[in-house]
Amino acid sequence: MSPPQPRCNPLITWTKRAAVALALLLVLGLQPGPALALNDAQQLVVEAWRLVNQSYVDPTRFETVHWRRLRQKALEQPIETSTEAYDAIASMLEPIGDPYTRLLRPADYRALRATTEGSVSGVGLQLSLAEDGQGIVVIAPLDGSPAAEAGISSGSEVLEVEGESCRILGLEATAARLRGAAGTSLQLLIQPPDPEAEPRLVLLRRQRVELQPVRTRLLRRGGHLLGLLRITQFSEPVPAGVREALQGFAQEGVEGVILDLRNNSGGLVEGGVAVANAFLAAQPIVETMNREGLSERRQAAAGQLYGGPMVTLVNGGTASASEILAGALQDDGRSPLLGSRTFGKGLIQTLINLGDGSGLAVTVARYLTPSGRDIQNQGIAPDRLLPQPEPLNPGGDDDPWLELAAEQLLPELPPT
Repeated sequence: MSPPQPRCNPLITWTKRAAVALALLLVLGLQPGPALALNDAQQLVVEAWRLVNQSYVDPTRFETVHWRRLRQKALEQPIETSTEAYDAIASMLEPIGDPYTRLLRPADYRALRATTEGSVSGVGLQLSLAEDGQGIVVIAPLDGSPAAEAGISSGSEVLEVEGESCRILGLEATAARLRGAAGTSLQLLIQPPDPEAEPRLVLLRRQRVELQPVRTRLLRRGGHLLGLLRITQFSEPVPAGVREALQGFAQEGVEGVILDLRNNSGGLVEGGVAVANAFLAAQPIVETMNREGLSERRQAAAGQLYGGPMVTLVNGGTASASEILAGALQDDGRSPLLGSRTFGKGLIQTLINLGDGSGLAVTVARYLTPSGRDIQNQGIAPDRLLPQPEPLNPGGDDDPWLELAAEQLLPELPPT
């Protein structure tokens, strides 16, 4: 008779088997997997994601759009060329819903850099997205450009370029279509600001447009000498140009200044701050808010280049850095604003070079006027509305707004 065999406990047996299986899984899990090698085009997508991730003004927005998932989704596509990388980056940025945070393909990046340096070749239209995020609207035509000579006004919508819908093209592609070699022509379909007006076809001939961002005129009115200082954009030469202009006014004996910011779509924020510093003395200029919610207040130095009487002209083409200047002059009681409500761009962007000729424009801060006004999508209401329609030749001899500004300035001057 064989001895009784020990009975096996099922629970213990299952536990041992589970432990062995778990140990095996852990051992297998320690084995290194194959490294994920990214090609150059994929690395460009990852770098663009990283730069926006670390600098965009509103990081809470990333949670809403599932930002990490957008990067993964982009990399799941076949990306072998620069063009495929650019398409993937643009698609990745679109859900953020900020038209000012965008990819700049090499041609667009070069053109934007050239604009900040003071020159451009094209038809001379400064564009922005409409409030619906789809339409392409005219902020302003550049002085002396083909667009200005054709009478295209601020607030017009560009419907088509050479038969292509601008709502399909988007902002950057539309702007790229407008640029080109001097002497070449293109056709635009323009919807004027008046919704009851019929769209009109405009044939424009591209030319080299020297921006001449600082322009001056001397005006003799009522026995007084006035100086017109017109700033059409805040590019790199502007602060030095304004200093030179104000010094020239002093030498000529100018008694009052008309600052003209009409159709100034902005440009370099530091340029707007520097010009504000020329007119203000130890007064606040602007408050910026970064992604951490921290604010930085910019204040003018103790001295000023010009402290005499002045008025400032603005309109719907006055945007961004020029609104910083206009808001500071109005809030500090330095100058009344005359004209029409400004554009309403209270966001600040930075340009980032991606290293292959392309770049990113990323919204990095919001700004408030000295009194704490957030003007994004609101604009700045002038102290005095001037009659419509607006002059088609701002600063010219047939500019009725300029005459009204001079009339308002004269009572502020000492009697002759």
